[in-house]
Amino acid sequence: MRLVLASGSPRRAELLRAAGFEFDVIPAAINEAMDVEETPDGYIRRVAQLKTQAIAARVPGRPVLGADTIVVIDQEVLGKPTDADDARRMLRRLSGREHVVMTAVCLISPGREGGSKRLETRVARTTVEFAPLSAEEIDWYVGAGEPMDKAGAYAVQGLASRFVTRVDGSYSNVVGLPVAVVYDLCRGAGLLVS
Repeated sequence: MRLVLASGSPRRAELLRAAGFEFDVIPAAINEAMDVEETPDGYIRRVAQLKTQAIAARVPGRPVLGADTIVVIDQEVLGKPTDADDARRMLRRLSGREHVVMTAVCLISPGREGGSKRLETRVARTTVEFAPLSAEEIDWYVGAGEPMDKAGAYAVQGLASRFVTRVDGSYSNVVGLPVAVVYDLCRGAGLLVS
């Protein structure tokens, strides 16, 4: 059964396509503001589930996949930068340090043999280490425009790859979607993914 991807992220679509998944894209528009008392894990689980549920309500009977990715350093969540100065701030925080990339993946699938639909959410964590960055390197990278729509203000698969000294865990998670987790969720739900 063909998946519906509840995301407008071209990176997520590229990852799914490269892994041989067949899917349609219907981006979800929800409020992604973080509650003051929310943990990073709780936040991304909630957002991924809200995205998935919003689209599942529009396409009854279809399996829907949603995800949300954040960068966490010292328990601070780094989402997408609001402007160039915010991107510089984030990159200074990441410079010469480790951080964790977390992606919550949510799958809503029709129940087997006419049963009720099923919702499952998993969180993947990957540790990433950055080399120390000079002010000139940060200015160059921000000036290139790449950080502006990325969690943590960088794209590991792009120009920022020159700054990444170590990735411990799923590389595709850092790009925006842990593909092995998606496959395992789909297999567990009995979906035929070709």
